[in-house]
Amino acid sequence: MATLRDIRRRITSVKSTQQITRAMKMVAAAKLRRAQERILEARPYSYKMGEVLSDLALRSPRELHPLLATREIRENETGSRKMLMVISGDRGLCGAFNSNIIRRSVDFLRGYQADPEITLTLMVVGRKVRDYYRRRGQYTVRSEYANFFDKLAYSHAAQIAQDLIRSYVEEEVDEVHLLYNEFKSVATQRVVVEQLLPIQPSPVPPDAAVVEFLFEPSAADILERLLPKHVEVQVYRALMESLAAEYGARMTAMENATRNASEMIDLLTIQFNKARQERITKELLELVGGAEALRQAEG
Repeated sequence: MATLRDIRRRITSVKSTQQITRAMKMVAAAKLRRAQERILEARPYSYKMGEVLSDLALRSPRELHPLLATREIRENETGSRKMLMVISGDRGLCGAFNSNIIRRSVDFLRGYQADPEITLTLMVVGRKVRDYYRRRGQYTVRSEYANFFDKLAYSHAAQIAQDLIRSYVEEEVDEVHLLYNEFKSVATQRVVVEQLLPIQPSPVPPDAAVVEFLFEPSAADILERLLPKHVEVQVYRALMESLAAEYGARMTAMENATRNASEMIDLLTIQFNKARQERITKELLELVGGAEALRQAEG
């Protein structure tokens, strides 16, 4: 049975942990506010750019720009080459945020693994997913990016996007898919898988007529400027979505940890009081027994 000293030490330890989790919750809440503002401001621009580029892809020949080119499965031994860009966090203590994204990436890769004509490669962003695939070595990791989320800037997205564009233009990969946590609310994050390259044209109903655009300057010049920028913007939005989702998950996890610590402190306090009461009762019984023994001895 635990002694009073042991219980008192546990209470002190849990209180110290509670102070840490409460501080981490406050820090995550402050960072979440800024990250949420950034992503809410960036979404309209990102979505509208994606809509415009999809319309341009619908009305432009696929061979007009390399990022529009769709490559069929080859008849040689290489087959189709797919790249999955996975975005996780650099740190833990954020609930199931990182494990959900890693589990979904594994499911995605296993879905194509049985096809011998498909070659899979990875681009990992974030220390958690990087360490996970480093330990296993089952899949080819083409590029790694980590330890920049605390100072996330557009330049990071531009660097990653240029790496993706170069791999696609040089025909090292035939498709690029993006996997990240989308920020929905403080308590909700949604794992999203979307195709980044090649850029898909807008869907058109069967009975709808496609209205042609007049391009000024030429369509090739417009696509040359907009398509790389589109990839950068979509990567930047995914990074900001993941960052805001991570802060929300960490804030929720630390709030739950703080609440659990309070409940544990209450239980330990009750246990401490019961043990102290039993100890006092035992001492009183010993005193009464000793007094009774002295009285009988004197009588």
